[in-house]
Amino acid sequence: MSDHEFGNVSTDLKLSLVEAYLKAFTTALRPQFPELWYIDAFAGTGERVIKQTAVPADLMPGQAEKIERRRGSAQIALDIRPAFDRIVFMEKKKSYCSALERLKEQYPGRNIDIVRGDANAAIEAEIQAMKWVGKRAVMFLDPYGMAVNWTTLERIRKTEAIDVWYLVSLAGLFRQATRDPEKLDDSKRVAITRMLGTDEWIEAWYNRPKKEDLLGEYDDVYQRVADVEAIESFVGKRLKSLFPAVLPPKRLKNANGAPMFSLFLAISNPAGKAIGLATKIGNSILKA
Repeated sequence: MSDHEFGNVSTDLKLSLVEAYLKAFTTALRPQFPELWYIDAFAGTGERVIKQTAVPADLMPGQAEKIERRRGSAQIALDIRPAFDRIVFMEKKKSYCSALERLKEQYPGRNIDIVRGDANAAIEAEIQAMKWVGKRAVMFLDPYGMAVNWTTLERIRKTEAIDVWYLVSLAGLFRQATRDPEKLDDSKRVAITRMLGTDEWIEAWYNRPKKEDLLGEYDDVYQRVADVEAIESFVGKRLKSLFPAVLPPKRLKNANGAPMFSLFLAISNPAGKAIGLATKIGNSILKA
């Protein structure tokens, strides 16, 4: 009942990038800090399930349904060496938390906390409860849709101790920002503004109709003119307005080649040495 079924080639790429960064992070910072943490705000179950549909026998031999289990971000974090001193898994779904508890039992002696609830509230509580002196962390934000609030990013930034891998749903933003403004209801406007922390996206993504000229001619119909590239660029600018450093994202596509997500690395520590190290490691991974 706790199977977490999702993923494609882009999922493998996303997780491989994060895994590479976690390995480099603990290797580079282990001699410098007494405590290194990993925080997974949408942890899932620790694994992901891929189902291949059964193929009925016809002219060619048939194939039974095949179920493949692969490591999710939670399992990957537990496997990292040098190991993290503390790992925090946040998850809203009860059955997924139960699966994480079973995963935790396989690592006796490890400092693993499982927090059930809304990720935004859980992150706020975690940040407020801790003193970040002597600690450095990596946080993975892989939300369901557009679940991360801008205020949550602001709180993360204030720690000056967390590197954030943030998977932004380009498809979600594209769907919510309907091409026809008349279909852009209040709930959609609120959702996008909550995620981006501003309503300036309206001005940036929609054309402004010009007035009638002397010949009685009008401009095109008022509609969204921003494509996926423009939406991704706007998100990047917003993140750069908050974090001391944000690397160019890795765009992830679905099986049909349509852009679905952008994976950003944002660095909250303003120190030049910290930015330099994180940027060096991040760029080498993202550009590989």
